[in-house]
Amino acid sequence: MMKKILKQRMSVVVAGAGAVISATLLFLLFGVSQVNAGELSIINENESLVQTEIQERLRNRLEAQPILEGALEAAGTVLYSQHTLPSFYSQNGFKPVWVGNGEDRIQEMIEGIKSLRGHGLNPANYHLDQIETYYEAFGPISKMTTRQMADLELLLTDAFLLSASHLSAGQLNPETFDPNWRIVRDEVDYAELLLKLQRGDSVSSVIRQIQPAHRRYVYLMQALERYREIAAAGGWPEVRSEQTLRQGDEHSAVALLRERLYLAGDFPDSYVFDENSAGNPMFDQELHNAVVRFQNRHGLDADGVVGRNTLAAVNTPVELRVQQVMLNLERWRWLRRHLGERHILVNIADFKVEVVENGQPVMEMRAIVGRQYRQTPVFSSRMTYLVLSPFWNLPPGITRNDIVPRMRQNPSYAAEQNMKIFEGWGADAREVKGEDIDWNAPNVATRYRFRQEPGPNNALGIAKFMFPNPFHVYLHDTPSRDLFARTQRDFSSGCIRIEKPLELTEYLLQDNSRWNRTTIMAAVQERRERTVTLSEPIWVHILYWTAWSDADGTIHFRNDIYGRDTRLMDAMKSEMNLQFTSM
Repeated sequence: MMKKILKQRMSVVVAGAGAVISATLLFLLFGVSQVNAGELSIINENESLVQTEIQERLRNRLEAQPILEGALEAAGTVLYSQHTLPSFYSQNGFKPVWVGNGEDRIQEMIEGIKSLRGHGLNPANYHLDQIETYYEAFGPISKMTTRQMADLELLLTDAFLLSASHLSAGQLNPETFDPNWRIVRDEVDYAELLLKLQRGDSVSSVIRQIQPAHRRYVYLMQALERYREIAAAGGWPEVRSEQTLRQGDEHSAVALLRERLYLAGDFPDSYVFDENSAGNPMFDQELHNAVVRFQNRHGLDADGVVGRNTLAAVNTPVELRVQQVMLNLERWRWLRRHLGERHILVNIADFKVEVVENGQPVMEMRAIVGRQYRQTPVFSSRMTYLVLSPFWNLPPGITRNDIVPRMRQNPSYAAEQNMKIFEGWGADAREVKGEDIDWNAPNVATRYRFRQEPGPNNALGIAKFMFPNPFHVYLHDTPSRDLFARTQRDFSSGCIRIEKPLELTEYLLQDNSRWNRTTIMAAVQERRERTVTLSEPIWVHILYWTAWSDADGTIHFRNDIYGRDTRLMDAMKSEMNLQFTSM
């Protein structure tokens, strides 16, 4: 009887249905307590035959495509990967990754595609509908022909390659639509990822290997899920009030304000939001504290008073916050996977600088960034040295746009600002006086170089912090200390002015026994430019985040001061999959 069953099963396999019945499955289906060596040999032989036929199907399909001179397709779907996919199979004997490893493997990949939604990606962009429709029509594997198996195999591999590309490097290359974004990302060997899957690594483990390896990225994913749940439940209430609301007020809008802040998580976890508190129109101390927390998270003056700006932030629809989080998850994927155990992080939109060690901020300070028409760019580089009591060699743009017009009005302006003027740019350039120059002459801005000497009114202050980059941007001190009191601090010409230059200098030189606060200040007092090389370079990441998590998981939002969110959203709508087309 046993042999008869086996013969029937083997005839189905040989007929090309593509079914593979394992010894374990026979135990489950027929209660067979033992399968002898001969019967196992038959099963293994036929499994091998099916595997070989699948490989031949894949080989014929992929080898024929260049001859047909058309785009590579599977199940009527054009594949995104026209190079990496065929190259992988040809170099690995056309061995399947998915269909030769059972139903669970296929379902695991389908679930992996669905999980992309948690990263702010749309699963529909990764063949999800095609794969599920195809599998529903022809599956399970035991019912498929080897031709159908080959189609499903290619769809799944293409979906994996596209999702791996987007998780590890983003959906878009930002340099194609934003000239102020220049970050070199890590190279990813996508064929090696497929080999890991072929060897048995789980889809979820490979996804974890390639997604951003930062806790703050995970916190942002969690925020995305939470805001989506709020949106699905109808969003948060709109708070309407013609008057400013503050502690001690009693107003019908206060109850809605309380509900709004409760939904966003601005009350402590211990706070009980019940029927009594929900309808309470009194602006009490607990609500005041929640407003302060909300204001801190949104870059507002944290005074606990709900005025025009705070009310506008409160009434921003949750759907827009969902979009904002998704855009900034994409920005995370544009970065290097590891930012460095020690690094300096500048968030342009937050006007803030952090020094980070092992994922935790050890120093924070306010910053001043570029004006709208002189935007601070986004890039990463390694700081290798700093300069105490620096000269300020004015860039040609500032000379042309700012200094020359003032020299026309007042030829003594340079001397009053402790600047020297040199004719030419070489080391032996001759110093000249402003009064001896015709500032209305053609090309005058390119003929002369301005250098501000060290001193109390030097635009770079006591130090500048240098890291090579094509934008000639760096961190530096400033004599304009009053500007740090502003909430929105976009006043510079592109470089980043920092609030605590002395503290940062101490931190960077802490491994050098020659330098401490006393010796640093003594060097500054000499008013002589001095270069100090860092004993260990440190990564500097100048970024643009309008939604992010701090180290403890608190989610922050900021205004899109440069309009980069809008450009990114437009690019994602019109250029989906742009950077994958060459794979």
